[in-house]
Amino acid sequence: MTDLRPLAWPPAPIKTERLILRESEARDRAAVIELNASPEVGTYLGGPRPRAELERTVPEVPGRRPGFFVVELDGTTIGTIQLDPQDPERPGNRLEAGETELGYLFLPEAWGYGYATEACTAALDWFADALPGEPVVLYTQTANVRSMRLAEKLGFSELERFTAYGAEQWFGVLHKIPGWQSAATSCKDREWPSATSVARTTTS
Repeated sequence: MTDLRPLAWPPAPIKTERLILRESEARDRAAVIELNASPEVGTYLGGPRPRAELERTVPEVPGRRPGFFVVELDGTTIGTIQLDPQDPERPGNRLEAGETELGYLFLPEAWGYGYATEACTAALDWFADALPGEPVVLYTQTANVRSMRLAEKLGFSELERFTAYGAEQWFGVLHKIPGWQSAATSCKDREWPSATSVARTTTS
C-alpha cells in the first residue's frame, strides 16, 4: 500500500523520560519476530504467527516505512509503534474518520510499567507536529481491557462499536493540537497498563 502522507522520515530519535523511539534497524529483527510469535501478544490479534514463517518473511531491517517506530528501553527493543495509513481492505474500516491508524506491540515482560502510554504519547505528539490537524484512529477489541484503558488514557474518543473477526470491535479517534503538553514525562510513577492493538501485527 502506497503511503501518500507528507511525512518527513525518519525523524531524529524521540527521547522520553525512560524510552527512545527511533527508526528500525537490523538489530531489531529478533524482537519483531518475537512480538509476532508471542501467544500473549497475539491474544487479540488472531493468535501468534509461526516462528518459522516469520524467520522466512521478516526482512533484514523490519518496518522501514514512515510511522514505524521501535521502542527502546536501556538499549533493548521492547516494542513497536505504527502510525500507518488505514488499510482499505480491512473489514469494517472507517476511512472517512481519519487516514492514519495507531497500532502498537509490546513484549509481555514490558507490560504493566506504563511504557505503552509513554511511547504512544510521544509518537502521537510527534505526529501532531508533523501533520497538524490530522486525526488518528484506533481499532481494538472491547474484550482487550488493557487496550481499552490505554485508548482512554491517550485521549481517544469512541465513535462506534461493531462486529468483525467474530468479536466486538471498538473504534475511536484522536484530534491532537500541535505543541500539546505531553504526559509521557510524568508516567514513570503511575500504574499505567500496557497493551497491544487489535488492528494488526506488522512485520515489514
